[in-house]
Amino acid sequence: MGMVDVTDKPIIRRAAEAVGRVLLAPSTIKEIRMGNIKKGDPLPVAEVAGMNAAKQTHLLIPHCHQIPLDMVKVNFEITEDFIEVRCMVRAQARTGVEMEALVGVSIGLNALWDMVKYLEKDEEGQYPETRITDIRVIKKEKGT
Repeated sequence: MGMVDVTDKPIIRRAAEAVGRVLLAPSTIKEIRMGNIKKGDPLPVAEVAGMNAAKQTHLLIPHCHQIPLDMVKVNFEITEDFIEVRCMVRAQARTGVEMEALVGVSIGLNALWDMVKYLEKDEEGQYPETRITDIRVIKKEKGT
């Protein structure tokens, strides 16, 4: 057991894109759009959190290789009841970068939740409607 030995694999261009959503109350989305979140604008915070997480994937998932990333990009789409996060990653490496994209999306979504959780709680302090959903890899590329 252990990490897969990729010593003999060629270094080639790798890319991956992952996506996920955090479902929020329409009133929370409205507060985000109006710039009224107590901790500040959640989008740039989630962007930096996602980028940092993607770069640290090897520290979080034991069997992942340490891959020097050439690019990490985190984007958002805001709708009436959810925010979609996309994380795109590129590298010149011996192994794929889909885990880096997934970790970037996951942490970006968690950062968003953290920024607005006070608005999402019900009277009992619970989160009956807030959900992180649909995290998945939507594209993986490898080439020369």
